[in-house]
Amino acid sequence: MLYEMRIPPGVTERNMAEIITNYEVDLAHTDHGPVLKGEMEELEKVREYVVKSLNERIELFEGRKKPSQTE
Repeated sequence: MLYEMRIPPGVTERNMAEIITNYEVDLAHTDHGPVLKGEMEELEKVREYVVKSLNERIELFEGRKKPSQTE
């Protein structure tokens, strides 16, 4: 069964490209904005990736973390 996950504010195009490439999910457009569609287990992995990515950006903007040389 496919589930939908709304994409939170702050997710960049680069993050979306990585998500679409590395996880078995599809991007769909709805009346309420873009969503990712996939199996529950896969969407949970995506959620963990998104939270980690957003937390890293917050730390970067707060000055607690230096920018990565590979990004």
